[in-house]
Amino acid sequence: MLTKPKLRPDVPHFSSGPCAKRPGWTLAALDQALLGRSHRSKPGKSKLADVIDRTRAVLRIPATHRIAIVPASDTGAVEMALWSLLGARGVDVLAWESFGEGWAVDVAKQLRLADARMLKAPYGALPDLATVDFDRDVVFTWNGTTSGVRVPDGAWIADDRAGLTICDATSAAFAMRLPWDKLDVTTWSWQKVLGGEGQHGMIVLGPRAVERLQTHVPAWPLPKIFRMTSGGKLIDGLFKGETINTPSMLAVEDALDGLRWAEAIGGLDALIARSESNLTAIESWVAESDWAAFLAPDKPFRSCTSVCLKIADAAVAHLDAAARANVPKTIAALLEAEAVAFDIDAYRDAPPGLRIWAGATIERADLEALFPWLDWAFAQAITDIAA
Repeated sequence: MLTKPKLRPDVPHFSSGPCAKRPGWTLAALDQALLGRSHRSKPGKSKLADVIDRTRAVLRIPATHRIAIVPASDTGAVEMALWSLLGARGVDVLAWESFGEGWAVDVAKQLRLADARMLKAPYGALPDLATVDFDRDVVFTWNGTTSGVRVPDGAWIADDRAGLTICDATSAAFAMRLPWDKLDVTTWSWQKVLGGEGQHGMIVLGPRAVERLQTHVPAWPLPKIFRMTSGGKLIDGLFKGETINTPSMLAVEDALDGLRWAEAIGGLDALIARSESNLTAIESWVAESDWAAFLAPDKPFRSCTSVCLKIADAAVAHLDAAARANVPKTIAALLEAEAVAFDIDAYRDAPPGLRIWAGATIERADLEALFPWLDWAFAQAITDIAA
């Protein structure tokens, strides 16, 4: 039995969403929140526009692309894109984890598009990107939050595509370099890499997506919260901070705090460097571990934010299938009871394992303090289950 470690992470928040707040965050960061005022007031619209402007600057989004704050987190942003833009041509949906599978269900069973092709891969792998048909619309996640698998870059996306690319980048934006010229629609939520509060999403539209919006009328009715056009024209105010519904001005202030922090530490390059450094730390620990392994075995496809681990087969070979599946849950419960790591059990639809957020708001020192606790919890879990 391993001795319980003494050093603890200063911040035990390793959830993959909502994610850890930026280092040093306190409630004082919200002191300037515009409370009791309308989001449509001059100062309200100014703060919302500031989120858009700072987002553009940090992510280096070109002036050709339109940015909006939208309802219902990343889910709302993706649904807005699917319901508003699809139907003009066939569609390929890539799925290698639960959220991609969710978008595939929307396309096939909710929108009921007849010409829809699903390109699937099991957890831990990518579909064959060479088989994607860019004469069709393409829907995909940049980073599979529940599988720890990301696309390596944008080289596989055709420059001369006829269809649109619709990218769910919720656990990639601010931690991975996104090729804006390759992405016609990109979405994410505030509660991921910068550790903002939930309920709000963002959508970025390239020129080709704007053209589709203004020339294509979906065959189905659109709810109000999905509408980005009026009379065949883009609703310009939406992309200046005039939101469709009422946003939380507390959440807006928190988003601004995260963006200011990103600017202060060096912008996108610094955010990516922090996330990649955290992944390197986890890789070094896994390389020395006799029980932990990556769900994503191929390093070029391994996420630097939602890092998904499994228990090595050899380490639990003496246990039956039910007991093996229970090991990661026991580890997560032990560490939560010790207030060392919260919410690190695998996503409910994913294979049994652990999921450790390693995005930019996580300090590498906290991960390094966590590793001995993971080893302790594994040894304790094996003992408890065997008993």
